[in-house]
Amino acid sequence: MLRDMGFTEIDVSFPSASDTEFNFTRKLVETPGVVPDDMWLQVLSPCRKELIRRTVDSVTGAKKAIISLYIASSENFVSTIFGMTQKEVLEMAVDCVRYTKSITKDDPAQQGTTWNLMFSPEAFSDTDSSYAIELCNAVREAWEGTPEVPIILNLPATVEMSTPNTFADQVEIFCRAFPQDSVIVSLHPHNDRGCAVAAAEQGQLAGAKRVEGCLFGNGERTGNVDLVTLALNLYTQGVDPGLDFSDLPGIRRTVEKLTRIPVHTRAPYAGDSVFLAYSGSHQDAINKGFKMWENPCADQENVWKVPYLPLDPKDIGATYEAIVKVNSQSGKGGVAWTLQRSVNLDLPKGMQQDFSKLVKAESDRVGEVLSPIDIQEFFLKTYQVLGRDPRILKYTIDTAPSGRIDISTTILVNGLARRVHGKGDTVPAAISAALAMGTGLQMSLEVFEREWVEGGRTQPMAIAMCDLKRAKLVSWGANMCADMREAELLACLAAVLPLRVAPDRPFRSDG
Repeated sequence: MLRDMGFTEIDVSFPSASDTEFNFTRKLVETPGVVPDDMWLQVLSPCRKELIRRTVDSVTGAKKAIISLYIASSENFVSTIFGMTQKEVLEMAVDCVRYTKSITKDDPAQQGTTWNLMFSPEAFSDTDSSYAIELCNAVREAWEGTPEVPIILNLPATVEMSTPNTFADQVEIFCRAFPQDSVIVSLHPHNDRGCAVAAAEQGQLAGAKRVEGCLFGNGERTGNVDLVTLALNLYTQGVDPGLDFSDLPGIRRTVEKLTRIPVHTRAPYAGDSVFLAYSGSHQDAINKGFKMWENPCADQENVWKVPYLPLDPKDIGATYEAIVKVNSQSGKGGVAWTLQRSVNLDLPKGMQQDFSKLVKAESDRVGEVLSPIDIQEFFLKTYQVLGRDPRILKYTIDTAPSGRIDISTTILVNGLARRVHGKGDTVPAAISAALAMGTGLQMSLEVFEREWVEGGRTQPMAIAMCDLKRAKLVSWGANMCADMREAELLACLAAVLPLRVAPDRPFRSDG
């Protein structure tokens, strides 16, 4: 997985710690095709010669190997753990580096491997900068790196102890002390203060060229820097991190399976809630942003600018369906988004407001988030889309040679069957004429042609708005029929009937 993502340097083991890690490393080296020729296997060892020997043995025969040596350099570690002076630690480190060099790149039997050294002054963040520079310079001279294979000087925030800018100041002081052609300054931030990503970013700006970390911030205590966040932060700023996160959900599943540690729902980029919006204003902004992204103007830049989403979810293998969840906090934007994405239904703006109020009430009633399926079914039920309103008893639609439409329908009004008849150039006009004659009310009917796409099948839909302007009442109806004129008729009647006829407006029947 790491290889496929594009990593070319992987810290694979601590071979001297156990036979398990040693044998695992040997298997990597000895199994054909597992390690590409351009990949560096990095193995860790403290500055103890017998452990260094074991470490080198674990990668003997590899194409490329990095021996990662470390020794404590902070005053606290030196005095508390080693009971040594800084000078004695320096001499110990140089002696171990010379020994490593003698059994790797200076050994004629090891010339089939390209060797490199990484040296870490452990607890760099708690080490006097002048001593860290002195120690690493002595190691650099002992190893004798080249521009082709520069030594790696790795600066661990073994325990994160300061703000990121302070760590960056330490890194900058360190970087200025070394030639850039034969040294790679690397960072190893831990996350004890929760600032590992920021410290790594600041440290790179200060001059570091390499960062060690883990996927999703795994590691000791509070973890190492999260390379997913670090890399995708670069990506969102237009900088290619050189790593492939196009299937981040798959990467997450693999890491969770191997570590048995779930990725938090709010983990940057990878968590389940990363692109999720409940707030009505957020959902509305996202909905409008997507419409502009998917239907750009001629002079619009092809730049991702969807509000609240730092990158296109599809770039990392996420889906748009997971962006919006509808509950009692949601507004018209979230409801409209859900129907648009799930069944390609583009609700008219006024209907978005009408239906979203009903959805919010339904979410309150059931006390939970409504899924896209829930919202689809609620829409069909609310507007009686799939069937005929039981108050519509019968109807006919005829077209005269002139093209005018003649409609007759029998509907239930206050429990009584009433027949109305009207003519017009369109279905809405004919129904308006019929109902105006029957009630004396002046209404405006408008029909929107839409479609409902489900299971690969597209069905035409008519959505109707009835506007009683004097009464300041608006109602909506919808219907799906193979015959669009029939769908328009049923949608118009479905929009009109819920308004009812006022008691002082007796319904007149023409028959």
